[in-house]
Amino acid sequence: MSLEVELKELIQESLQLDEVTEWGADTEILGAIPEFDSMAIVTVLTLVEENYGIVIEDDEVSAEVFETLGSLTAFLSEKIG
Repeated sequence: MSLEVELKELIQESLQLDEVTEWGADTEILGAIPEFDSMAIVTVLTLVEENYGIVIEDDEVSAEVFETLGSLTAFLSEKIG
């Protein structure tokens, strides 16, 4: 399973969204999905850290990282290695 698919599932579960299968790399998330607020960011980051055994520092997180599913995937891909 690709990282993008895993992230979609993680976001869907954590935000209790109905359907995310149509999401692609260009899907806007921050500001476009009402459920995706600052608490959602913390929840997603915590789950990613737990699932992938990484640490994401506060200064690494920016609005650009959460702009689209693709930008989040790229950021996490770099962190996971």
